Amino acid sequence: MDATSVRAAGSTALLTDRYELTMLQAALRSGAAHRRSVFEVFTRRLPSGRRYGVMAGTGRVLDAVENFRFETPQLDWLSDQGVVDDDTLRFLADYRFRGDIHGYPEGEVYFPGSPVLTVEGSFAETVILETVILSILNFDSAVAAAASRMTAAAGGRPVIELGARRAHEQAAVAAARASYVAGFAATSDLEAGYLHGIPTTGTSAHAFTLVHDSERDAFRAQIESMGRGTTLLIDTFDLREAVRTAVEVAGPELGAVRIDSGDLILAAHRVRRQLDELGAGKTRIIVTSDLDEYAIAALAAAPVDGYGVGTSLVTGSGHPTCAMVYKLVARAETQDGPLVPVAKRAAGGKTSIGGRKWAARRPDAEGVAEAEVIGTGPVPDELRPHLTQVPLVLAGEAVGREPLTAARERHIRARAALPLSATQLSKGDPVIPTELIG
Repeated sequence: MDATSVRAAGSTALLTDRYELTMLQAALRSGAAHRRSVFEVFTRRLPSGRRYGVMAGTGRVLDAVENFRFETPQLDWLSDQGVVDDDTLRFLADYRFRGDIHGYPEGEVYFPGSPVLTVEGSFAETVILETVILSILNFDSAVAAAASRMTAAAGGRPVIELGARRAHEQAAVAAARASYVAGFAATSDLEAGYLHGIPTTGTSAHAFTLVHDSERDAFRAQIESMGRGTTLLIDTFDLREAVRTAVEVAGPELGAVRIDSGDLILAAHRVRRQLDELGAGKTRIIVTSDLDEYAIAALAAAPVDGYGVGTSLVTGSGHPTCAMVYKLVARAETQDGPLVPVAKRAAGGKTSIGGRKWAARRPDAEGVAEAEVIGTGPVPDELRPHLTQVPLVLAGEAVGREPLTAARERHIRARAALPLSATQLSKGDPVIPTELIG
């Protein structure tokens, strides 16, 4: 099973802000509702210290748009609450998105100003998608950016997502999905595995050891149940005694041990030495305990075989918002008329650039990205092979669905094509500049 196998259950139409529908009502009255409109999703800046962003959540957006339909109970509630009038309710009853969506494919990297999603249709059908699109892309892309930094810091060692107990239950599934796009090897969350085909992993917690009469009894029970290739949690009591007991019970074929507390660098060295002395040279060492990209980088020289990450991945402290916005950049007087650029002009750095945009990532002579080029006019011939947007929805039909593994592989390629400084953890500006051309 993969991301193409399961659709989001139920309507997504009320995953929106009230003002989307009040704007719709007023536009229906003024006649502007049927004007052809183009909205773009972009961010004005990356979070402090981030050198690139990661596009994630595209597949979930496609599901949300497909399921953005107002059903009778929702329409009745909107009527009872006086949110919109009867004419608007009739419009919503027949609502289906029939426009086009282009965007950066999932797993691609992006930079300030990148038009990561372009939504085109009538004003009425495009404006009410703002909230649900932003809620998905802002969360998923923020998690994916954090996950990408962690997998880069891990240097090829596997990283496992363990954040389900630190987030809203549906956010936990979304975080597992986004982290898998950015290179995580597995998740502990079974719903994420079921919905998205992500490998799942997990064996036992400290409670399992404590419920038995002894650590030896707990190890024996787990091995008898799961086999010698299982992972034993060894820091409930005395670490050295636990390693000795684990090898005595499982033999040198023990799959792995997990350390979840203390000085992880020191503990990893001591455990590795002891395992080798006991003949368990192939037993792997997995470390957990509130890891983030900095802790993972600090463990680079330690004899660690894998990492488990939870809190710092799924909570806002670990993934600062990517601050994506959904702005009208062009509209036509009629449904079929020529597009006219429109733009917000405001103080405080919240201006926008009018006109529907294309984007391309220009490589240097070595094939390494040197600039994110964004324009509103004709695309220069030399940049056409490097355009970053792809069709996602055409005439209301999703055409951009793909297995999650495709997004995962794309991210590996996209990150590898950036300058080497992209994965530095020190503070810095975006690794390549954004160039605007008319």
